[in-house]
Amino acid sequence: MTRNAFDRRRFLAGAAAACLAGAARAEDGDPLQELIERNQQGEFGPNFDAAANSKQLPTASLPTLSPATTHTTEAAVAQYEAIVAGGGWPQVPRTERLRLGMKHESVKPLRERLIAVGDLDSRVGINTIYDTYVEAAVRRFQIRHGLNPDGIVREQTFRALNVPAEGRLNQLRTNVVRLRAFTGALGPRFVMANIPAAWIEAVEGGVAVSRHTAVAGKPDRPSPDIQSRIVEINFNPYWTVPVSIVRKDLIPKMQAEPDYLSKYRIRIFDQRNNELTPAQVNWYSEEAVNYRFKQDPGALNSLGTIRINFPSAHGVYMHDTPFKNLFGEDERFHSSGCMRVQNVRDLVYWLLGETPGWSRAEIDQIIKSGERKDARVAKAVPLFWVYVTAWATSDNVVQFREDIYNRDGLGQYAASRG
Repeated sequence: MTRNAFDRRRFLAGAAAACLAGAARAEDGDPLQELIERNQQGEFGPNFDAAANSKQLPTASLPTLSPATTHTTEAAVAQYEAIVAGGGWPQVPRTERLRLGMKHESVKPLRERLIAVGDLDSRVGINTIYDTYVEAAVRRFQIRHGLNPDGIVREQTFRALNVPAEGRLNQLRTNVVRLRAFTGALGPRFVMANIPAAWIEAVEGGVAVSRHTAVAGKPDRPSPDIQSRIVEINFNPYWTVPVSIVRKDLIPKMQAEPDYLSKYRIRIFDQRNNELTPAQVNWYSEEAVNYRFKQDPGALNSLGTIRINFPSAHGVYMHDTPFKNLFGEDERFHSSGCMRVQNVRDLVYWLLGETPGWSRAEIDQIIKSGERKDARVAKAVPLFWVYVTAWATSDNVVQFREDIYNRDGLGQYAASRG
């Protein structure tokens, strides 16, 4: 008997004793009591716990872009074709939430849905109890769909569960075509930003040596597909506000908060580089778009302490941010097209790893000093911003992400995250 199985049985035995002691207070149909009784009756074999909870999770070191990923995603297409041919999976009726210990009719189709794609072992059966097996399967499903793996089924997880099998199959077919475009030589070292996944990978020797949560562009200000090379790192940068942001964001902000520019240390310059005060600008007109707005380095700077530069016709870049809380959200699409990078300093350590004079200690020191300084990358690193919403790495774990920019042809399911 495995240690996990033993611990589980010891817990259930203790829980059963407690329930017997309080039998007078027990209500009929208590889901925890039913779970205890089922385990006491020996419904599962002695090694079932370990087997049922050993479903594979995504391997962090496997890169999204690789010939192996393309091959495995092609195999996933065949897998989902078989699921569709077999009738697909059921819709899970929505309720406020489903969680461990609940008994609810929606758990039956939830179990069927999870079994259909291999997240739940079919041997657990179909019933109305949300037990630990279902919770573990929901966590795995959430991880595969880029959701917070808390094991609780709420709105976003319901949306992901209820995308039909045909939609998932079409999504895989669409993304196989995208992945095939990157089966050539990407270079021994490269950076990939997957826009709908809102994450960034640093890849070296075929291994994702680091992965970074990102914040990508809003649906109405999308991050573009890019193939470029990272050539420079700016430390403690100024931020020159793009005209589009001046028009869409800055003018309305100044109308609502006249001290906004002063508060965030953004200065105004005319075409002759003369500095103006906010009071000299008519904020109820388009006058402001004729001026240059420049934010000083520091804790409030929108780029944080680091900007990663690369040639691009779109005027975008990757950078730090003072708003670290956004990295903890499931839906991380808040920027005007640039990519904000969590733990960006770790990515910069790697980018400058072959550049003399930029050791970790030297990078840390220049950031701490607040001094404006630039570092040219000794060997420019290939960069790919891609739009991949469905893929399977060589561990055979199939992943899906929200079609945030409605490019997959999912129709009514385009706004769903899984």
